[in-house]
Amino acid sequence: MALRQPHRARGLGSDRIWPERWRAVPGPRMKDESMTFHSEFPKIGETDQKDHGAPAIRRSLSEIVAEYDAKAESIPGAIEAFKRAETAINAAACIGGTYGGRVFATDPSLYERDVRLTLLRSAWKHVYEGLNIENIASAKDRQQLDLKLTKPLPFTLENIAEVFGSYLLDQRFHVLKGLAECFTDLDPAYKSHSKVKIGVEGLPKRIIVSYVTGWNSWGRERVKDTLNALRVYRSQPRYTYREFEDTMDEVQRHGEADFCGGIIRVFKNGNGHLIFDPEGRKDINHALAEFYGEVLPDAPNEAEAKRPSTDVARDLQFYASPRPVAETVIDALHLSGGEEILEPSCGDGALMDELARRNADLRENRMSGAVSVTGVEYDAARADLARAKGHHVMTANFLQVAPDPRFDKVVMNPPFYGRHYKKHLDHAVKFLKPGGCLVCILPASAYYDHGTTIGDWRDLPVGSFASSGTNIPTGYCVYYKPRA
Repeated sequence: MALRQPHRARGLGSDRIWPERWRAVPGPRMKDESMTFHSEFPKIGETDQKDHGAPAIRRSLSEIVAEYDAKAESIPGAIEAFKRAETAINAAACIGGTYGGRVFATDPSLYERDVRLTLLRSAWKHVYEGLNIENIASAKDRQQLDLKLTKPLPFTLENIAEVFGSYLLDQRFHVLKGLAECFTDLDPAYKSHSKVKIGVEGLPKRIIVSYVTGWNSWGRERVKDTLNALRVYRSQPRYTYREFEDTMDEVQRHGEADFCGGIIRVFKNGNGHLIFDPEGRKDINHALAEFYGEVLPDAPNEAEAKRPSTDVARDLQFYASPRPVAETVIDALHLSGGEEILEPSCGDGALMDELARRNADLRENRMSGAVSVTGVEYDAARADLARAKGHHVMTANFLQVAPDPRFDKVVMNPPFYGRHYKKHLDHAVKFLKPGGCLVCILPASAYYDHGTTIGDWRDLPVGSFASSGTNIPTGYCVYYKPRA
């Protein structure tokens, strides 16, 4: 079977579109014309007003930033005018300066910092609504954006690009990511590589969601996010508040109601059943298969020649650990200082970079000492890159390195291909001293499909490796070697 690439988000790195070019440079079209995006950022108002309710004004982002700057500059003068007006009103309500009672229901108070924060939030909200981010971002991303906009960054074109740019550069990625987030939270089957392949009948026809009957309950919000993700994937507008509440009222009155992709039933215990029709299952299947891709088959093709057990990392896919992933797995090591750490198949040193940052923290906090890190990497070019950053790396095929059980910790991101990771995981355990800890990043299929993980399993967020070229579900296991 030919390998398909997952849908990959276009980054803002070497191809970054800087603010002054947003309206000048046409970008490539995506395959799905319904989600076509040009690198030319739209003006506020250049969306469907009826469906999305964007402001009916047509201004560029630079014009909005200019308005913000002008208003921010005028705030001190506006406050002085307010104070003069307050004084004038109080003077108009007395004779000869004699106090006759309170004019204002409460004492008026106005602080410049509050005015500036309100203006800043207004500016960010205006752009958020005008660029239609709410109908692109996933439910989890919208929650994170809400937090960001509570204490927003300075309102500049550069910061607008940083916060919103990825949603406009690759809308399709975020639509698929939103659907994947919802469905993987609902059922582990949606994290399975084998079950989401096109034509596979392994996806569940029914999903049970708890606590859907209470207003604003956890389950009710989960159902709304899921149905909206499916609607957005179908290029349909999200449910309005009233539409969704009417649907749930119908469910509670009649026991069931239709939704885009099947029916929902509610039972006396408060549980809701989402029952997907064939078209709904097909859309979910195709969306997840497109998002995950098939670059990581669960088992080699029958036609594929069997590889030797010491197959090297250079012949396999290499997915560097993005910094958020590195931070998460290094946290799981619970470093106290002074440990000796091994990283097999260390690549260009992404995990070692994070360990170096932790070393700086350990020295600053005067803990028991810096950690000592040794990396192993077969690919000479990657090994050289890691060494250039100051890391200690030996060039070798890890599977051929003789075990030496002297390490306190092992942290690793082995090759993901097929089940090849299992050889690396089993070999890495042999380097741990008794009581030592191993943290290993793996494709989710290792846990949900193959059952080949060790220790405790923890999922990573959907799309954690998107910046490295794959969207497949991932996680990591945490294993402690028994003491002798």
